[in-house]
Amino acid sequence: MNQAANLSELLLPLQTLHNEIRDAVVAATERQRDMELAAVDREEAEDTIYAIDVISERVLDRFFTELSRHHCFIAIAEGMPQGRKVYPANATEADAAFRIIVDPIDGTRGIMYQKRSAWILTGVAPNRGSETSLRDIGLAIQTEIPLIKQNLCDQVWALKGRGVFAERYNRATGTLSNLQLRASRATSIEHGFATISRFFPEGGEALGAIDEEIVTAAIGSSNAGKARCFADQYICTGGQLYELVAGHDRFIADLRPLLGRGLCCHPYDLCTALIAEEHGVIITDASGHPLNARLDVNSDVAWAGYANESIRRQVEPPLQRALQRRGWIT
Repeated sequence: MNQAANLSELLLPLQTLHNEIRDAVVAATERQRDMELAAVDREEAEDTIYAIDVISERVLDRFFTELSRHHCFIAIAEGMPQGRKVYPANATEADAAFRIIVDPIDGTRGIMYQKRSAWILTGVAPNRGSETSLRDIGLAIQTEIPLIKQNLCDQVWALKGRGVFAERYNRATGTLSNLQLRASRATSIEHGFATISRFFPEGGEALGAIDEEIVTAAIGSSNAGKARCFADQYICTGGQLYELVAGHDRFIADLRPLLGRGLCCHPYDLCTALIAEEHGVIITDASGHPLNARLDVNSDVAWAGYANESIRRQVEPPLQRALQRRGWIT
């Protein structure tokens, strides 16, 4: 059996896991007040863990225990000792066939206040030891956690070399339908969404200046009273990747690690980048190289996403010049 076939065995169990987490979080948001879900459960080095996060953690632990009856693997997620755990309990890392990296709720801050959908993210890679990286991921799946008032929610997955598949779930009827997604074919960011992420106060001024430089270089200065492109601060990396895949956004860059401070994107936030790449979206690091990082919970990762090559040719040169001028890349 080849590697892709081995990975495909995990697709159905992971879809089941994602559906269970989605339903558990939605049920909790229907029962509890926003402030209860927004209570801080604990502080960890990588992030703040809120009460809503604990709901998904419980489901995740049960799932990994059950999965270990049939597979030996290393799970990578926040809340685990040293950011990872070997399953079953009597196995070693060398025994593991796979590494499974998970963000059980990406977009916690939006969903706990019922502002915007969150996403469950999972990437699976053959175990190549401590050097296993985002480039090794061969199966990726992400599932939307909808707002209470939202009946439709999406699930998207990809196997490396086999393309992207998507379904839309109707919570009201319990039915699934196939979903056709298409990245933007626009040749310019003009009159479209193009965003430099600046979710928090730290570094906002510098990131905003870069944003303005890029837009001015790409499409010129805006006329008074008119906007020639738009920004969308979706505090959810998986959600941002989905927006590129679905054709809603044309360019997104998250450069927070280059500032050297503040909460940053980690590999588990980007573990579904394979879906975007299989769909033709271009995902790079800050220097324009293919995105890569070891599968851990600590590394800070800067990235840029372009809906197509035309958008990349328009936006990447001014982005690189802006970063080089500040000494953020060489």
